Amino acid sequence: MGIKNFMGKRETAANVPQKFQVKDFMTRKLITFSPDQGITEVMDILLKQRITGGPVVDANNQLVGIISDTDLMHVIGESRYHNMPVGNRLVSDYMSLQPATIDEEADIFDAAARFLKTGHRRFPVTSEGKLIGQISRMDVIIAATKLKGDQWR
Repeated sequence: MGIKNFMGKRETAANVPQKFQVKDFMTRKLITFSPDQGITEVMDILLKQRITGGPVVDANNQLVGIISDTDLMHVIGESRYHNMPVGNRLVSDYMSLQPATIDEEADIFDAAARFLKTGHRRFPVTSEGKLIGQISRMDVIIAATKLKGDQWR
């Protein structure tokens, strides 16, 4: 009687689904802001660059927050309420602290699920606290268009 092998058929390199990870689709060249930057400057940059927000980093590129168009709506609302111009307000006064991040090794399905669950538009990607990139909803959509039929698992 021969030896039976219960390992089953091995996958060949051609059969192994390609991983679609955050690190492969994230944006690495980012527009970032500093905590001591003025809000009016941030507004101008967001409008000029046609973006809705961005990461806030310190001098060592450590992620310290996120500033978004929602945060800017708070600035505008307060300015109207207090009848004072936006003026010299700082990013540090309005940024969201301790932003949710996503691991660069996460796959795009995990990223899509987190976007759905949280409603966020972007997740910073950090390594040891330093900002290394950012993944947006659009980045996940771009990744999805590159998936083959057998990779939707």
